[in-house]
Amino acid sequence: MVAALAGVSRSTVSRVVNSSPKVTPEVIEAVNSAISTLGYVPNRAARILASRKTDSIALVIPENTAKFFADPYFASVIQGVATYLSKTEYTLTLLIASETDPLKTRKYLTGGNVDGALVLSHHSDDHSYVELGKTIPMVFGGRPMSKGGPSHVVDVDNVAAAATAVQYLIDRGKKSIATIAGPQDMAAGLDRLEGWRRTVTAAGLRADLFEAADFTPAGGAVAMQRILDTKVPFDGLFAASAQMASGALGVLREYGIDVPGQIGVTTIDNDYYAKNANPPLTTVDQPSVQQGAKMAEVLVRIIAGEDVEMLTIMPTHLIERASV
Repeated sequence: MVAALAGVSRSTVSRVVNSSPKVTPEVIEAVNSAISTLGYVPNRAARILASRKTDSIALVIPENTAKFFADPYFASVIQGVATYLSKTEYTLTLLIASETDPLKTRKYLTGGNVDGALVLSHHSDDHSYVELGKTIPMVFGGRPMSKGGPSHVVDVDNVAAAATAVQYLIDRGKKSIATIAGPQDMAAGLDRLEGWRRTVTAAGLRADLFEAADFTPAGGAVAMQRILDTKVPFDGLFAASAQMASGALGVLREYGIDVPGQIGVTTIDNDYYAKNANPPLTTVDQPSVQQGAKMAEVLVRIIAGEDVEMLTIMPTHLIERASV
């Protein structure tokens, strides 16, 4: 059916599916359009792979190795994925893809090496992964930024998580709340900024005191310095990740600003950075291990040909500590 709609042969469809360099861009577009029109996602992909099942699943992380090894979120998600897959016939292949040629990664994923893929930490310029969802079963950890058709997603409600953290500050009398937002090329960064903006606006507070950073302690420190440089007084700070919050705390200490005496701080992530900060951080816990397990479960079910909900939202909850 795909070949007929695209006006090509079955062998040409096969070459497109397997990323052959011998196919023209016009033919690739025609075949992918036919695949999308006929709705052969994800069950079609499962059938394509059925005859050459590998019992292997790829976890793709489009980040550089330095960020990958420094961020405990990745370790927690991988733990959840690996624990779930250990109870199945599947093995796990890890691809840290930021430092790999995108074409090389694409060819590996579509070359019959894996039965499906999980993608974590998706950026707006990672277009190819959404497109690959038309070819192989795929599940995203976090809402993908790129357009390319429906995707299976396992995520938390980042807008609501941020709103919870900000409302906690408001309920304790904070009248001017700054935020260190996450990367604006990632859905989590955009959504957590939106959660802050909606909450302070609803409370009648200013919504212009923010800087964006990269979810790292160093990025949080730079953003905190920029906020202080504005000379705008504030008594609350919401940082979109515990790593950034820990970096911000270091800058506040350098300025002799007491937390929580002068400024209350909340964040998201109940990881090493939140628990061991000085003071320990009030935070919204997102269940990273469980998210990884759910991603693996959803992908295994898709490969098996089951109909699975496109979006799974994991629960979050606030943990009160000494930073407010």
